[in-house]
Amino acid sequence: MGIRAIFIALRLALSFLELTLQVRLPGHINGLEQQFPSEQTSNTSGVTAEASSVKCTLQGKSRLPAFSRDGDFVIGGVSTIHSQHYICLLFLSSPISSKHQHVLFSLTGRGLRISRTIIFAIEEINNSTDLLPGIKLGYRLYDSCVSVPVSVDVAFQLLNGEDPAFYKDGNCSQSRVVVASVGDSGSSPSIIMSRIMGSFKIPLVSSFATCACLSDKQQFPTFFRTIPSDHYQADALAKLVKHFGWTWIGAVHSNSEYGNNGMASFLGTALREGICVEYIESFFRTDPARKIQRVANVIRRSTAKVVLAFTAVGEMKILLEELSRDPPPPRQWIASEAWITDPNLMSFSFCAGAVGVAIEKSSKVIASPRRCDGTEDIKTLKSPYTETSQLRVTNLMYKAVYAVAHAIHNAVCRETNATIQCDKHIGLEPKQVFKEIKNVNFSKNGYHVSFDANGDPVAFYELVNWQKSESGVIELVTVGYYDASLPRGQEFHINRNITWVEGGTRVPVSVCSESCPPGTRKVLQKGKPICCYDCIPCPEGEISNMTDSPDCFPCPKEFWPNAKRDACFHKPVEFLSFDEVLSIILAVFSISGAFLAVITGMLFFHHRTTPIVRANNSELSFLLLFSLTLCFLCSLTFIGAPSEWSCMLRHTAFGITFVLCISCVLGKTIVVLMAFKATLPGSNAMKWFGPPQQRMTVVSFTFIQVIICIIWLVVSPPFPVKNLTTYKEKIILECALGSAVGFWAVLGYIGLLAVFCFVLAVLARKLPDNFNEAKMITFSMLIFCAVWITFIPAYVSSPGKLTVAVEIFAILASSFGLILCIFAPKCFIILFQPEKNTKKYLMNKN
Repeated sequence: MGIRAIFIALRLALSFLELTLQVRLPGHINGLEQQFPSEQTSNTSGVTAEASSVKCTLQGKSRLPAFSRDGDFVIGGVSTIHSQHYICLLFLSSPISSKHQHVLFSLTGRGLRISRTIIFAIEEINNSTDLLPGIKLGYRLYDSCVSVPVSVDVAFQLLNGEDPAFYKDGNCSQSRVVVASVGDSGSSPSIIMSRIMGSFKIPLVSSFATCACLSDKQQFPTFFRTIPSDHYQADALAKLVKHFGWTWIGAVHSNSEYGNNGMASFLGTALREGICVEYIESFFRTDPARKIQRVANVIRRSTAKVVLAFTAVGEMKILLEELSRDPPPPRQWIASEAWITDPNLMSFSFCAGAVGVAIEKSSKVIASPRRCDGTEDIKTLKSPYTETSQLRVTNLMYKAVYAVAHAIHNAVCRETNATIQCDKHIGLEPKQVFKEIKNVNFSKNGYHVSFDANGDPVAFYELVNWQKSESGVIELVTVGYYDASLPRGQEFHINRNITWVEGGTRVPVSVCSESCPPGTRKVLQKGKPICCYDCIPCPEGEISNMTDSPDCFPCPKEFWPNAKRDACFHKPVEFLSFDEVLSIILAVFSISGAFLAVITGMLFFHHRTTPIVRANNSELSFLLLFSLTLCFLCSLTFIGAPSEWSCMLRHTAFGITFVLCISCVLGKTIVVLMAFKATLPGSNAMKWFGPPQQRMTVVSFTFIQVIICIIWLVVSPPFPVKNLTTYKEKIILECALGSAVGFWAVLGYIGLLAVFCFVLAVLARKLPDNFNEAKMITFSMLIFCAVWITFIPAYVSSPGKLTVAVEIFAILASSFGLILCIFAPKCFIILFQPEKNTKKYLMNKN
């Protein structure tokens, strides 16, 4: 980079920094001696050429490191030692006065511990015989004061060094002051530092910057980190929320690169997991108090019982302080790794039960070089600086220093004959370290260190829980872990009981709408997120067999939902079976009718020589009684499960037996007409309608019906079928007609004969005789026709098995009508009025 480009960049950055003064740290802090030489200001404004070299002078004031040490190769470092920016602006030229003694309280023990970790790791490396033997690493550690402008100044300081003036050949680019840098700064400072240092190919290894945006190698090619990206943290938090069934949550986040990008990643994952967010509030620790109050009020008024906080420690502390003034209803807090392990926040008791992800805890205790006088009790000492039981980010910084050391080792050291030789005089360029750090792959204290193509490590988080101890103090307890290297769906594990909000042992419920049980489906509420819905019962014929089903689906063709509509079962198959009450009643009447016909036949046979039997054509009477017996019995073929043979038998037997019956009645009617016509002078009617003609009449009429039935059975016979349309909830097993024309032809032929017989009987009803059989035939045909006329609409309109019952009823009613009207009067005379069973009485025309 040329002189003009360097100074343009310097002026742009320093124009912002001119509003601030140089940071100077107090002389002695916690026994750690730091140097504060007098200010050195530049007395030139540019570059002065002298002979063959160029004199380069710093623009503005140099910033001194908080800790430094010379070495063969120098590593830069950035840490937040003070938590308030204004502290870094005080006491540049005068010692601390009594009115400013309170500024010491802004010292962060955690940041100081991180700085001491860097020093400890470098000293450990310098004493190692395996890593960089014979090489001494130096360091320049700066305080960022939680300030992005200060971080910018530190970045330029690491590039240019502390000398106010130096001579260079050609240009003033001095990018070899440090070969690499490490830091625990957050995402925002790391982003701008990486942009500045990346231009010089100086790698920056962070142990605290988690923004997923830093994985973009197009923008941040020299950035690496030992802490997982927020992409994995967001995935872990979303899976955590999903695991416990929370679909309705609130969310707050820092208005910074860390909070904004982290929340964006979480929302993307939450959307895929079906999680809805009632509100999303962002704020920063420097925001006005009224904005912090507004965020707190949103939390207090919300219906979501779970609050996810993707914030830094500073923002979370301010928010919890505001909430503590008027504690909200019980809320289950879900925490990001930035604040879940902070011991200072555990004093807010209403957050007990908080669950979150944390950086893996180190099992190695890093010793502090602080000198003790022997009177201290480590058990009673409560300081973030001396707290070594939760070494999380500290361990990451430890690994970051070792990653840089391994990269330097690979660049300057060679192994020959099992001996490692390192060249301390080599002109090591930062780009060489950058090249080597991409390929580091080692283990230290049981922890593996490597970087993927994006400069990220393998993501591993502990799942931690704030649990109250017996003494009432909130403690951080590890209850599970998240390992992104495991197969999808197996990354998340819980191996210990969790204590929830208010000390509960049951998982709190936080949903916009209660889960829809099986048998219902979700219908989204208009204008609300997808987690807010109503549960609508499945429509008829459809089911849902899982909770929160978005749709109901129909049962298969021969299945039907149960009462709860959460399962399909086989539709009951219905037919007129013999074990039903209706079938039993009809069967009893059928058998009774057949028995009555047989008894009547026996009675007539016993009295076959009596005038009343002989006068009514006993041969046709016996044939009629036989056909009536068959009519009664054929009704039994309609009862029971339909089969191919029963379907063909029931209709054809019914048609043929009824035609036989009507043919006999028709023959008897013709006999009556011919008999009275034969009494006229000169008439020989009986000659033409004697017994042979009567037999031929019956056979002929019946044969025609037989032909119709044969044609029906050959062309399209009846067959059993499952009727799925009459009833949705059950199957009717019935006989399909096959050919409707054949069925109605059979009925039509029976009806034609019945009408013809009825007409003849009407004509013969007034013929003179004491016992005119035509009257009985008229009544029997009247009943027969009435039954079958009413049968047609009843048959068509009756559903299911009632269709068969109607048909049986019509057969029985017409059969009983015939036997009672024709034979009952004769049987009554034979049994109870034998005096009328004489030829004289029958011939009496009065």
